[in-house]
Amino acid sequence: MSANQSTAAAPIDTPEGFAILAEGLGKVYGQGASRVEALKGIDLTVRPGDFLIIMGPSGSGKTTLLTLLGLVNEPTTGRLVLGGREIYGGVPPDLARMRREEMGFIFQAPNLIPFLTARENVLLPLSLAGVRGEEAQNRVSQLLEYFEIAERAAQYPNQLSGGEQQRVAIARALANNPRIILADEPTASLDTDRALAVVRLLRRISRENAAAVLLVTHDHRLLTEVDEVIEMEDGRIASRKKVDPEA
Repeated sequence: MSANQSTAAAPIDTPEGFAILAEGLGKVYGQGASRVEALKGIDLTVRPGDFLIIMGPSGSGKTTLLTLLGLVNEPTTGRLVLGGREIYGGVPPDLARMRREEMGFIFQAPNLIPFLTARENVLLPLSLAGVRGEEAQNRVSQLLEYFEIAERAAQYPNQLSGGEQQRVAIARALANNPRIILADEPTASLDTDRALAVVRLLRRISRENAAAVLLVTHDHRLLTEVDEVIEMEDGRIASRKKVDPEA
């Protein structure tokens, strides 16, 4: 991979056109001698359809940043705007609903519910969002076909291969057509071919659905498959580089 390094853009006051806008995000855990400053003034903009990898050593703040962007944790300082909406200023939106209906989460472990079939696992987020009947069933069928696991729809997780389980997990994460997809080490347990297949599926989704995808990984095999690479060090963004797909 070759890339042209660029410094992070200056904070932008207007959120229009961004899936994610973060200004000065900081996160502190503990107090006194046990105080840990996990994030130190993160400025980040991500547009719909962008596909970014976040890399860095353990303890650099990658996963903490993902939990803030995914509305799992609240920042100690800073501003966060998702889809043009201020998250912590003024009257906050319904964060649980946003996580459930507008965001998709993918992890290293598929975390499928073992007593549900592949189809039922993908159907679950639709049911939780109140989408039922023919609309929900059609959506699930489309996703299973899209990820080439329709013939495995009636199988339980322990009857699926690791790659099949991960595809079901991705289908489940995409069931509600999320605007933002956050993935934490989703390819760590996969071989090269399966890892690249997962990332290429996510890239295809980001293009076709204009979804912003942020993927935390240590996996350098994936670098040529994304738009930009963010390097984190000591709770800060050290660099942000555009990827040259021709290299």
